[in-house]
Amino acid sequence: MLLPYYIASLNIEQEYYQRTGTYLPFEGIALADTFELMEQDQGELFTQENTARVERQKAADMFVVIGNPPYNMGQVNENDNNKNRKYETMDKLLRETYSQDSKASNRNALADPYVKAILWASKRIGKEGIVAFVTNNGFLDGMALDGMRKHLAQDFGAIYVLDLGGNVRKNPKLSGKRHNVFGIQVGVSINFFMKKSAVITDQKPTEIFYANVDEFWRKEEKYDYLNSKEHYQNIEWKQITPDDRHTWLTEGFHAEFDTFIPMGTKKAKIAKRAAVDVIFKTYGGGVQTNRDAWVYNFNVNALTENVQRTMEFYNAHVLKWLITPEKSILNIDNFVAYDDTKIKWSSVLKQKLKGGQIGEFSDTKIRESLYRPFTKSYLFFDRVMNQSVYIFPSIFPIPKTETENRVIWLKTGKEWPMFGLMANQFPDQLPQGGSQCFPFYTYDEDGTNREENITDWALTEFRNHYGDDTIAKRDIFHYTYALLHHPTYREKYEMNLKRDLPHIPFAEDFWGFANAGAELADLHVNYESVPKYDQLRNVETPGLPIDWCVEKMRFSKDKRQLKYNDFLTLDGIPPEVYNYKLGNRSALEWVVDQYRVKTDKRSAIVNDPNRADQPRYIVDLVGRVITVSLKTVEIVNNLPAL
Repeated sequence: MLLPYYIASLNIEQEYYQRTGTYLPFEGIALADTFELMEQDQGELFTQENTARVERQKAADMFVVIGNPPYNMGQVNENDNNKNRKYETMDKLLRETYSQDSKASNRNALADPYVKAILWASKRIGKEGIVAFVTNNGFLDGMALDGMRKHLAQDFGAIYVLDLGGNVRKNPKLSGKRHNVFGIQVGVSINFFMKKSAVITDQKPTEIFYANVDEFWRKEEKYDYLNSKEHYQNIEWKQITPDDRHTWLTEGFHAEFDTFIPMGTKKAKIAKRAAVDVIFKTYGGGVQTNRDAWVYNFNVNALTENVQRTMEFYNAHVLKWLITPEKSILNIDNFVAYDDTKIKWSSVLKQKLKGGQIGEFSDTKIRESLYRPFTKSYLFFDRVMNQSVYIFPSIFPIPKTETENRVIWLKTGKEWPMFGLMANQFPDQLPQGGSQCFPFYTYDEDGTNREENITDWALTEFRNHYGDDTIAKRDIFHYTYALLHHPTYREKYEMNLKRDLPHIPFAEDFWGFANAGAELADLHVNYESVPKYDQLRNVETPGLPIDWCVEKMRFSKDKRQLKYNDFLTLDGIPPEVYNYKLGNRSALEWVVDQYRVKTDKRSAIVNDPNRADQPRYIVDLVGRVITVSLKTVEIVNNLPAL
């Protein structure tokens, strides 16, 4: 912290000296923890003179806050033991404002310091002033930040946001970090929040102005743009009007989407059997482990060894905690040992430790899962070693249920385009926004008491709308699955689908969708047994022995060829294959990305997809997924009009 403090002070003093020819120390700068300034009692920081400056600042009126607060939602890995600091007053204020008024279920994004910085500054300037920040631009459309947008519109009279884009995770077409003004992964915006006491008194609606630059500009082009504009009044602003859900960037949203039947809602999940106005009674996120390297593996023996090793380390901590007399005053973060080769901690696992939960290994907990699209892996499914199993103990409670139950695995969130994939095994939570899973059946945890998960209300609505009493709940399940693939639906409602779970309209041709959905479901669930694409040519390298092992496959530039390994290249991949997209990748690209030998950097765990008992599994899988992709594209292209 000291270096930027000294540099800032020197810069100000040097500027003063160059203009006046006189040196004077600048006494207006203070080294402080900004959020701690809100606490009643603050200890001496740095020097006594600095502490006096801090106290003078706290007592002074402040009309302008300008800065580039840090953006860091939280530590990437709990093993780093480097959490964002807790601030009792600041965190309480956040809970009572931005968080309280958010409708999102996952509000982790509110923990980001830049969010707290904006809240702190809005309070610090009082009734009149300006907050000028360069920040993460996630608050513009983040689902968890709806409450923040609501309060910003209440707290300020005018808001100007210049969106500089550059979110690499949101737009995979941005190569590396060259399109970001700071060379970072998240998007950036320049924000002016203006407050006038007269505006607040008159209760005039807040004026919100927005401008953005070309998303594909390199950072140098963005710098040139900023230099050419110089002043905020030279920007071509567009005034935006938030909707009643505090969405600011409303372009692309369609109001009729809200009139369709939701696949599911939190309210219906609570009601369960009495659920109305939805298609599915219940749903839940994919399995979230927070330690994938440890509890997922292509090889069942490697998985067993990894899990037993980390569980032994964890259980030793539990036993040590239970016999520690002064644990009531101990900080759990400082109690545990951090060793990447033994364990990956998470906040939830630490809480389980404090609760005395012992991990128990059993072969029956090793289950097959769909880790990524068309990528099966073994999973150690366990309430202790997994971060959250959500509702999966009631979806696939025992292996037998995998033969009869199916689940629509739905990619959600604003980072990737929505996609749905039918599965009959545990689907993963998926990165970048997560996933939600809608099963056809639910069970008790011993596999008994099977119930259909489609609501009686939905069955009645579909039968009444189409005047067809032969429609069954399975047909509605397949209808929904087909509709989620319809290009018109996905393109027209792309923005709605990034904010909400899908809402399902009544198409004119019910059976056209239901039959197509049944065909798609069987194709996607049984992808390992479909015929291989027969026009794929094996090009073998002369002089090399036959080798079916994969290290890392690579596409040719035109993607018509796939270099399988040094021995083999697969030629003749039809371009139509890439029209079957699941998010930002085609099905074949998912396979190529996932079926490679990976070594986890922190734990050194190796995950090798090659199968000794099925040496041709991966090369055959490539041929089968090409068939699946071509057939999917054909079915989707023949779906009825929406």
